[in-house]
Amino acid sequence: MKFLDIFLLAVILSTVSGQTTSFKDKVEDLKRAFGAVLDDTSAEIAGLTAQLLEMKEERAELDAGLTAQLQEMKEERAELDRAHAWQALHMAAAAACRGSTASGGTGPWGNAVLAKENTRSCNQVCGATVFSRCDADISISGYTGQATSYTQRLGHFYNYGCGTPGNTHVLFDEVKAGKDDVFKDISTGNWFYRFCCCRRP
Repeated sequence: MKFLDIFLLAVILSTVSGQTTSFKDKVEDLKRAFGAVLDDTSAEIAGLTAQLLEMKEERAELDAGLTAQLQEMKEERAELDRAHAWQALHMAAAAACRGSTASGGTGPWGNAVLAKENTRSCNQVCGATVFSRCDADISISGYTGQATSYTQRLGHFYNYGCGTPGNTHVLFDEVKAGKDDVFKDISTGNWFYRFCCCRRP
């Protein structure tokens, strides 16, 4: 009987020992598998981090490009607004010349509106061109914004005559004006611009 007990004990111990070894192996296998998963996950996280940094850099470059493009568009728009403002002033000067010329501007040639130099008469300004006959020296200004009443002054005009320089203030000289002075009016530091109404004899 003792022999049978010893034999059974040996079998049980052998089985338990085998299971313990098998359990230890499984634990080691699980450790290795978990380590591999961690390594793969770390590599993927590193890859995603690199991709995110690359995307951020691309986004920063795109933002810088868009900012530069927007700035360029703003500058182009400001230049276009400036050009249109000067054109509107020149059209007003042409209309003022048409109204200031007794004959309405006669002759076989198109008549000319020239910027008046503040220190010279329109006889001198016109006389220096093929449009050598002066019909009028006009001085005009206008306020910005829309009229809000029928008694509001919207602008001013003078006709100094062709023979004298008239008011020689430099602010009346478009050629000597700053590029954005066209946006100023009497309330913001600019008064009139003067023009010579000239025709070719």
